[in-house]
Parts: sequence; C-alpha cells; structure tokens
Amino acid sequence: METSDIGYWSVPLAMIGGAIRVSTPFIFVSLGETITERSGRVNIGLEGILVFGAMSAYAVAVMTDSPWLGLAAAFCAGVCFGLLHGWICKFPRVNDIAIGIALMLFGTGLAFFFGKAFIQPSAPHLPAISLGFWSDSPQIRSALDVNALFILGGALALFLSYAFRSTRIGLVLRIVGDSSDAARAMGIDPDRVRLIATGVGGGLAAIGGGYLSLYYPGSWSESISSGQGLMAVALVVFARWSPPGCFLAALLFGGAGALGPALQSIGVTQGYYLFYAAPYALTLAIMIATSSPGRTLAGAPGELSITR
Repeated sequence: METSDIGYWSVPLAMIGGAIRVSTPFIFVSLGETITERSGRVNIGLEGILVFGAMSAYAVAVMTDSPWLGLAAAFCAGVCFGLLHGWICKFPRVNDIAIGIALMLFGTGLAFFFGKAFIQPSAPHLPAISLGFWSDSPQIRSALDVNALFILGGALALFLSYAFRSTRIGLVLRIVGDSSDAARAMGIDPDRVRLIATGVGGGLAAIGGGYLSLYYPGSWSESISSGQGLMAVALVVFARWSPPGCFLAALLFGGAGALGPALQSIGVTQGYYLFYAAPYALTLAIMIATSSPGRTLAGAPGELSITR
C-alpha cells in the first residue's frame, strides 16, 4: 500500500508514531525531575545529564555491541551527576538553580569532549516492538513500532503514582518536599532524602538521553538534545508533579514535535518548518500560564524554590 492509498490519514498516523517516539525521552526526564522536585529540589542541569547520557550510552554500546549495557552506563552516569548536584546543594546559601545551570554546561561540555571519537562509529539500536504486524500498510506498521522504553515509561509513571500515595518511601519524600522542619521533627534527614532523589532523577534523565542516541534518532551528535531537558522542567510544572500527568504531557509534547514531519509527509513544503517550533512555543505558553504571581501552583511541594 502506497502513501497515496491512505491519503490524509497519513497525518494522524505520522503524529501518533511521532508522538510515541518523540515523547519517550520526555517521559523519563520528566519522571526523574518529578522525583527530584517532590523532595523540594529543582534540577535545571537535566539538559547536561541528558546529553551526557546520550553520549555515554552510545559509546558503551559501540564498545560492547550491547544497547542495554549502554543504557545501564547512561543510568550510572546520570546518577553520578545527580548525586553531585544534590551534594553541592546541601550546603547553606547554595542556589540549586544556579548549580543546575553550571552542571548543565559541565555535562554538555564533557559529552562533547569525550563524544568526538564516537560521532562516526555505528552503535546497535534498541529493539522495537511491532504492534502493527496485522497490517499490510508500511505507514501503519511504522507508526505502531513502539520501543520497549515507551512501555516501561508508562509502567513507571503508574508505579510512581502509587508509590507517592501509598508507600512509606513516597510519604517520606512528600514530607521532605513540603516541610524540612516537619521532616526533621520526625527524625528524617532532608539532605539525605534529597540527595537520593536527585541521584535517581538524574539516572532516569540519562536513560532518556540513551534513548535518543540508541533509538530515535539513533545516532550521537552534539545537537542531539535540542533543549529537551529544559523543556521537561516546564512539563513537570504543567503536569502538577503527577507522574501519570507527566506521561500524558510528554505525549502532548511529542505530538507537537511530530506535527512538522507529519505535514511534510503529505507534501506540505511551504512553511511546514514553522511547526518544528511547536514544542518550544508550547513550553513558552506553559511557563507564561503557570507563572502568575497571584496564585499558587496546585500540587507544588512547599520547599520547592521555583514556587517561592
């Protein structure tokens, strides 16, 4: 079946497939940042972690011929960056946003330095699960090729939602995020909890970077991120610190990012490139809509610096 056989149906099909592919790194970065921000800390350095995770995943996959070992290496690298961020931010009068910006530049610079040797080599890709095997249409099969990380991200969102509500660890995280004084009164060390939360958040963000280099677009380059780490911070605010909300918001961002290629697939060649800016315009709109000084953000942790 040719593209012309399905006509304008190729646009929603392309947007569905694009939303799934583009949203996956957003899912992991936003879920990681949700864990971090639920503890009362914001990590603006996610962009650097994402880029370094993409580089380390690709490099290890090239050297070991295993994309899964590459993802494991990315996770470990992200945890290290997150722990560094959390350790520095525990000192008095240290601004976590300023430290995050510094680590973003540091992580990006390290990725560019160590990644130059891996721009040309080819790494094995993460496998896809074909949910469109029943169709003879290549467009439908392509749209329904789903990477395992997308499914894992959805499951992780549901698990985190349950954990925040119904487990002791989730309760401790929420107490620390809402009031450091209340946490100390209960014998909980807020700095330790935030250190662990920032480390786990960094590891998940790096997995998002590994997806970029090992699946979509499936190569390593210095421009691989396009600001997705920073956009994920806005996505968390938009989702009101809810893991399922982050998953749905990531799909929304992914659909916005897929709009330009979808229009190009049906021959719209004039002005279609403006739609490539849709995710950035959406981010700007979200930040404006959620920055009103006259109201508080529903669901925001009380200790979070961006809400005070």
